[in-house]
Amino acid sequence: MNDGAPATLRVAVLGCGVVGTEVVRRLLTNASELHARTGTRLELVGIGVRSTATPRDPVVPTELLTEDLRGLATSADIVIELMGGIEPARGLVTGALAAGASVITANKALLAQHGPELYEAADAARVDLFYEAAVAGAVPVVRGVRESLAGDKITRVLGIVNGTTNYILDEMTSGGLDFEKALAQAQELGYAEADPTADVEGLDAAAKAAILASLAFHSRTSLDDVPVQGITSISPEDIASAAQTGHVIKLLAIAEQGTYDGVGGLAVRVHPALVPVEHPLASVRGPFNAVFVEAEAAGTLMFYGAGAGGEATASAVLGDVVAAARHRVNGGKAPSESAHAALPPMPAQAVHTRYQMRLDVLDVPGVLAEIAAVVAAHGVSIETVRQGMRDPDEGAALVIVTHSASESALAATVADLDTLEVVERITSILRVEGT
Repeated sequence: MNDGAPATLRVAVLGCGVVGTEVVRRLLTNASELHARTGTRLELVGIGVRSTATPRDPVVPTELLTEDLRGLATSADIVIELMGGIEPARGLVTGALAAGASVITANKALLAQHGPELYEAADAARVDLFYEAAVAGAVPVVRGVRESLAGDKITRVLGIVNGTTNYILDEMTSGGLDFEKALAQAQELGYAEADPTADVEGLDAAAKAAILASLAFHSRTSLDDVPVQGITSISPEDIASAAQTGHVIKLLAIAEQGTYDGVGGLAVRVHPALVPVEHPLASVRGPFNAVFVEAEAAGTLMFYGAGAGGEATASAVLGDVVAAARHRVNGGKAPSESAHAALPPMPAQAVHTRYQMRLDVLDVPGVLAEIAAVVAAHGVSIETVRQGMRDPDEGAALVIVTHSASESALAATVADLDTLEVVERITSILRVEGT
């Protein structure tokens, strides 16, 4: 320990839900171990909550509860923000940073929308801002991208970053459940909130994708830069069709560099996609997360583990607490924001990928030729065509997989197919990734 290092660091926790309770538990029960690892005693001085009257786990010391969150946030050395949402979290975090506190947060929405503001505030105060728990729970992908791969050039990030949707899709695949039943089961097990909108509509994954893209490509990326499609429209028929072609459906977050109109840019997106069963992402089961990072020198790396839950998230939070405390004791600072590349967001219509289209069509001669002509007219190349599942008395079904094409070309193709008399209905369009 440095001669001038503090003997004690004051730690405040803002928010005492599932994760906050677990962080408090570990700060108290592992106090001696944390002291040994950091070189200083971490004293929990307060737990900020909206109401001190709310019943809580007995591990939470009631004498430390306070509704004066701002006072607590501006009087500690290390502030752990676990409230979620934008306000009052934004004001509390910026206030804590301005007061000279190091901040650890698990708030992906706050970082995705106001990250640059927080980074600048941390730099101005010369304190740490850590957020490992904001992406993929216990999986150390933030530190891996921000620090371990800082000397490499990342070309693509691809992964499952929302455990709720992965659980739902997994149950639809392995258990034969429809979306509503799988969602209800996820809620019963505590994997999904009573209001699951942020998860099933892809918003949670989009916030995490924005954070990862900002880190991996040294470019400011906000939630507004991420086109999002959730999983609410995925049907048992989609699941069965995927299985027939050797795929599973996963909600993916993807970030990669590309070129549009001759200018380099950054394409970030979240959507359900077909993943080949032999790809490692296809075997990610239940509420787990996995992120592939492709880099020029390191090659392909996979980060895998528990993506949610009190214990897993608390593990990431406490890892950041130890890092921040060590900096207070020995000097040093967390990496500042790196936005030197300043890659502009590419428009969604410029993104290229493969697609699978399922169509209900009339069972008459010439159908395939008519459809192929429309597809070719928009510069889209067909890779495979097969007969889909449909009652023969009702007509025929086709499953068409394309070679890589732009979103704009695919959209124009679909619009024209929808006008053909031989096409009764376009039942689904899914992207194909991981090949």
